[in-house]
Amino acid sequence: MNVHFTRTRAVLTTVGLLLAVAAPTAYATLDDTDAPAAAEPRRGDPYIETQLFFGTARPDGGPAVTDRQFMAFVDKEVTPQFPDGLTIQSGRGQWRDVNGAIEKERSYELILLYPQAEARSSDHRIEEIRRAYEKAFGQEAVGRVDDEARVDF
Repeated sequence: MNVHFTRTRAVLTTVGLLLAVAAPTAYATLDDTDAPAAAEPRRGDPYIETQLFFGTARPDGGPAVTDRQFMAFVDKEVTPQFPDGLTIQSGRGQWRDVNGAIEKERSYELILLYPQAEARSSDHRIEEIRRAYEKAFGQEAVGRVDDEARVDF
């Protein structure tokens, strides 16, 4: 009886060890990380999204750019260059000026979307807009961010 108990115990121990070693392998085969990924739907066409950030405080201490002035600027300088559409958002921003002072001001974010194929010509028009705003309102800079996007209208 003692031999039988020892033998059963040895068999159970061996089975347990085999299960412990084989279990990770069995579970690993259930992992689908090596399986080809399902194709994700790609909507829209390749576009560039450009965000422009216009501050309203004047470095010379003059009166801030008003909503009316900004919208007149958009009508004159931006809309003719990008007549297909744009988005304007009001915000609050801050940045460090050329003298090292932190400037906090009301601001506008202008968002433009245009096909990647038009990136070169759009770049030139956007730079003209930035320079026109800086000159018209005595600004040190107009911030710009460009990013790739997929767009569908």
